[in-house]
Amino acid sequence: MALVYDGTLLDRCLVLWFPGPGTVTGEDLAELHVHGGRAVIAAVMAALNRMDGMRAALAGEFTRRSFVNGCVDLAEAEGLGDLLAAETEGQRQSALALAGGELGRKVGDWRSRLLMAGAAVEAALDFSDEDDVDQGAAGRSRLLTQALASEIVDMLANPPAERLRDGVMVVLAGPPNAGKSSLFNALVDRDAAIVSAVAGTTRDRIEAAVALSGLPFLFVDTAGLRDSSDEIESLGIARASDAVDKADIILWLGPAANCPQGAVLIAAKADLPDVSGPGLAVSARTGAGLDVLRRLLVERAGALLPKPGALALHARHRAILSEILAALQSAAASTDLLLQAEDLRLARAGLDQLTGRAGVEDMLDSLFGRFCIGK
Repeated sequence: MALVYDGTLLDRCLVLWFPGPGTVTGEDLAELHVHGGRAVIAAVMAALNRMDGMRAALAGEFTRRSFVNGCVDLAEAEGLGDLLAAETEGQRQSALALAGGELGRKVGDWRSRLLMAGAAVEAALDFSDEDDVDQGAAGRSRLLTQALASEIVDMLANPPAERLRDGVMVVLAGPPNAGKSSLFNALVDRDAAIVSAVAGTTRDRIEAAVALSGLPFLFVDTAGLRDSSDEIESLGIARASDAVDKADIILWLGPAANCPQGAVLIAAKADLPDVSGPGLAVSARTGAGLDVLRRLLVERAGALLPKPGALALHARHRAILSEILAALQSAAASTDLLLQAEDLRLARAGLDQLTGRAGVEDMLDSLFGRFCIGK
């Protein structure tokens, strides 16, 4: 137990010292474990701020120092950012895979194999007239390049991290007064949308984020689809059509003949005696069919989201991997050794961008600025 003084006693606390480089940032670190009252924390922070050379950390500064000092690569830092923002079990597991260095290990393996392929091409270029040089080296380089390109194609085909972060977008669509808002409220388990017997009550899209069975969903209630001369309602209908176009899953509450391809046809208001028809019978008032609908949504979402614990790529990762793939495919298709060597160099440079070996200062400012103070 240590006593913290600033002329007067501020607190009795625990002080821990962590010598570098074996710390999370690679630097010497000291931790003060003070009591949690606001007055205690404010007094200790004020005393620290009065010390020469002492200031509060910026958002994400500790993780940025960890990256700069080589304790984590850029992909691991991005994974930590995902972990800080995780709200569902699926998000947590995916973030742990990235923060645990899975992408970095994959990139390290790809880089080693690219170096082998590049060395073979360079040897063929520089010593092709020597009798003791393996004349099949360029061919083996092409095989290595093709295998790497195939692996990247498979990785790019995996569901993106953005869908896991933002949630599977489920849009409730159909004509006015079809029961969309009532079903929307039942699915999100709160009165998020106004419900009325008057057709056209919902004029703008209403969104609510919900987790079902540990999976993230974004439910969207929309204006009824119909021809309208009302300017405001027409804007709502246009937004509803846009939401339908962008939806991952559509719940269609309307005539079966107008059901969009791939949508889930819902026979809403199933508790009313005069309502019948094809589709999944659901009643927002009695709850009939809701559990079946939720299980169906979870099943469909499972095919759209990364598998639990699987590596999910960010938009940045996918953009860079697409450029690497183009370079590898160009190298594999080329018969010019000079062009092959240049393509392989570009591919290696792309891998360095993934882990942060290349200059990415602007992107670093954006990434670490999203972190909380103290991370």
